[in-house]
Amino acid sequence: MKTIDRTAISTLRFLSVDAVEKANSGHPGFPLGTAPLMYTLWDKFIKYNPSDPQWFNRDRFVLSSGHGSALLYSMLHLAGFDLSLEELKNFRQWGSRTPGHPEYGLTPGVEASTGPLGHGFAMSVGMAVAEEMLAAKYNKKGFKVVDHYTYGICSDGDLMEGVASEAASLAGTLALGKLILLYDDNKITIEGSTDIAFREDVGARFTAYGWHVVRVDDAEDIDGIAAAVKEAKAEKKRPSLVMVRTHIGCGSPKQDCASAHGEPLGTEALAKTKEDGGWPLGNSFYIPESVKAYFEKKLPACAEKQKEWQSLMADYAVVYPELAAELAGRIAGDTMVNLDSLEKVFADVSKTSTREASGEIIQKLAMLLPELACGSADLGPSNKTDIKGGGFFSAEDRTGRNIHFGVREHAMGKVVNGMALHGGFIPYGGTFLVFSDFMRPALRMAALMGIRSVFVFTHDSIALGEDGPTHQPIEQTMSLRLIPGLSVYRPADALETATAWQAACLNKHKPTALLLSRQKMAVLQKYKEVIHKGASFGAYVLSPGEAAKESKAILLATGSEVHLALAAQEALAKENINVSVVSMPSWDVFENQSDEYKKQVLPTSVPKIAIEAGVTLGWSRYTGSESNVIGINKFGASAPGDVVYEKYGFTVENVVNKVKEVL
Repeated sequence: MKTIDRTAISTLRFLSVDAVEKANSGHPGFPLGTAPLMYTLWDKFIKYNPSDPQWFNRDRFVLSSGHGSALLYSMLHLAGFDLSLEELKNFRQWGSRTPGHPEYGLTPGVEASTGPLGHGFAMSVGMAVAEEMLAAKYNKKGFKVVDHYTYGICSDGDLMEGVASEAASLAGTLALGKLILLYDDNKITIEGSTDIAFREDVGARFTAYGWHVVRVDDAEDIDGIAAAVKEAKAEKKRPSLVMVRTHIGCGSPKQDCASAHGEPLGTEALAKTKEDGGWPLGNSFYIPESVKAYFEKKLPACAEKQKEWQSLMADYAVVYPELAAELAGRIAGDTMVNLDSLEKVFADVSKTSTREASGEIIQKLAMLLPELACGSADLGPSNKTDIKGGGFFSAEDRTGRNIHFGVREHAMGKVVNGMALHGGFIPYGGTFLVFSDFMRPALRMAALMGIRSVFVFTHDSIALGEDGPTHQPIEQTMSLRLIPGLSVYRPADALETATAWQAACLNKHKPTALLLSRQKMAVLQKYKEVIHKGASFGAYVLSPGEAAKESKAILLATGSEVHLALAAQEALAKENINVSVVSMPSWDVFENQSDEYKKQVLPTSVPKIAIEAGVTLGWSRYTGSESNVIGINKFGASAPGDVVYEKYGFTVENVVNKVKEVL
C-alpha cells in the first residue's frame, strides 16, 4: 500500500469518527472498518464528476449500509463534491446536508436514501437493470453512450433482510454483470456476533443465486480489493459480490465489539485510536495537505470523462438524430401526456374494470412514452401491466420493456425505485392491493425521496369475491393515504383512470399508487366532460342532482362506490330527496387545492355521507363523524363479489336509509 493510500484512508476514518464524536451521535464502527473499501472504489474505479454530480453516464454508488453515512460524506468531501468541511462538522444537526442516514436530493453525490437495511442493495439492482435496458436500446457500434457500473457497499444486516435476498435472486436471474457490491463482512451486529442469528455461508448462497463471488481476507489489503473489483468487472454475465473481511471499529479499543456500531467512541477511546494510528491528537477534522492535493489532482480527469461523453453524444446525434433526441428527453425526464388521447381509448366502451382500463392506457402510453417500463410480481395477466409486444427483459434479451419480477413484491418496489433514481424511466410495478403491505417500505422510501415510481394495485376491494379475506383489502387504501408525499388514486371508472395515469406520468417528483378494481363497472360516458374537467382536482361534483332543488346532502365516494352513490342519488330523487354526488379519486390531490375550491365541492353547511369499501377511520375529516360513513371495519368473506358487497351493506337501500337518518 502506498503512503498516500494509507494517509487517505486514515483521513476518511478520522473525519468520520470526528463527525460522530462532535454530534455525540452516529456510527463510528463502520467507517473505521470500511474506509479501505470506500477509498478503493472511489480512487480506482468509480467514474464521477463532482462539478456535475448528476451527469448521466456516471457510475452509481449506493451505500446500502446507510448508518455509515459519515464515511460517505467524508468521501464526497475529499472527492470534491459541494459538501464543505463545515457540513461534516454539522453532522446530524438541524438544517445540515449531512443527515444521520443518506438522503437523496439533499446531499450532492448521494444516489439513494438508505438506512433501512437491504433497501440500498435492492435499489442498486434497479439501477443496474436501468443501465442494461438503456444500453440495449441506444448503444450502437462505436457509440456506447450508456456505459456505466453500479457499485455499492452492503453489510451483514443488509444481507439478513428478506428484500436483499429477493433482489439478489432476481439480479442473478437477470445476469446483471455491471452490478458490483462490496460486502462489509465484519461478523458483528448490534446485539453481538452474527453467529447468534446468521450462520449461513453467504458466498455459497450468492453463488447459488447466480452471482460471481470473490473473497478478500483483509480489508487493509487495498491491492487485493482492487484486484477483486477488476475481476468482478471482467465478469460480464453475473453480478458480483466482493466479500471483504473487515473489523468493525478497526484500530479502536472497541474493535470487533458490538458497542462500536451505534455510539461515539468517547473522548478517551478516540484519542487512543488516533494515537495508535499515528494521527494528530489536537486537531479534529484534520485533512493532510497531501490528501487534499491528491484528490484535487483528480478533478481535471473527472471533468474530462464527462467531456468525452458529451463529445460522444454530439457525434451520436449526427449519426442517430432520432435516438439521440429520444435519449436526451428521457435523461431530462420531461414528459407530456395528453389526457384527451387517453380518454379516447374508451370512446366506445360501455363497461370495463379499472384494472382493464389501466391495461389499455398502458398500451397507449407505451406507444407515446419509450421511458415507460416494468411489470408485475408474477401477476401480469391479473394486473394488466404487460406492455403488449414490448418483450421481456431477461438474461438472454436486454431489449424487453417488461420485467418478470417473480413473487417478490418488496424487491419489485425497490427495483422500481432504483430505476426511477437512475433516470430515463417511468417505472411501474403491479400486484394486488392487499399485497401492498409487502412493499410498504418501498412506497414510503419512494415518497421520502420524491421520485416518479408508479405502483399499480388491483383487486381493490371485497368485490373481488371468492378469494376471501386473505386477499380482500380493508385497511390498505386508508393506510396508503397516510404516507406523506405518496399520491393515491382510486378511480371510479376508465375515464378517471386515464386522469390518474396522466398524473402518475407527470408527477416527476412524487410517486403514485393506482388502486384499481377487478369487477367491471360502467364507463361514465354521461359525465365524461365533467370527469375531464374535474377529476384532476382530486375531488369534484360529479352529479349535482336536480339543478332547481337545493342539495340536502352530499354522497362522497371513491372507486366502485361512486356507482353506488349515483344509483342511490337516483333512488332518493324518486322520493323527492335531492342529493349531489362527489367523486374523490384522490385525497391528497384534493387537499392541495385552494380552500375556496374545497368549500365549493364540500360546503360546510351540507351533511355528507362517505361511501368506500374500506375502513371508516379517517373519513370523519370530511363527514364530521364516522357514523356518517358507510365502510368496513372487519375482514371480508369468501363468496361471489356481488354477494359479499351486498352482505357488507353496500346497497342502494342502505345508502338511502343512511341519508334519511342523517337528514
